[in-house]
Amino acid sequence: MTAVTSTDAVTRCVEGLLRFLETSGGEFPDGLFHDDVFFDFTSPTWRLQARGVDGIMHIRQEGHPWPGRVPRSRVDRTTTGFVLEVEETWEADGDTWYCRELMRADVAGDAIAEISVYCTGDWDSARVAEHAAAVALIRP
Repeated sequence: MTAVTSTDAVTRCVEGLLRFLETSGGEFPDGLFHDDVFFDFTSPTWRLQARGVDGIMHIRQEGHPWPGRVPRSRVDRTTTGFVLEVEETWEADGDTWYCRELMRADVAGDAIAEISVYCTGDWDSARVAEHAAAVALIRP
């Protein structure tokens, strides 16, 4: 992968990913990914891969079809793209859910060419409460 030269491209890609997480409307923002994007998703107990936007959408819709909210995020630019850390919450099955994800993306031109996502797994409200009772975090 060659170095990214456009800060605007990275910003647009990050904003597109965040917008998608908060809408999950079945479509990614136009031009967010290259047509042959490579996707590598790791959860606590499984790993999936896909090539192409349809493959990414299939994995997302099968595992997490609900729109969410990203109350906290952080992006770090790399020489080939970015690393994005997010906390995501959503409502599903009558409960409030939570997860943390780290995404490493390579940007070529103005779109994501490759992305890896590492997810903590989905915590329901009981798990969130159990964690809060057992652990005092220094930062949210």
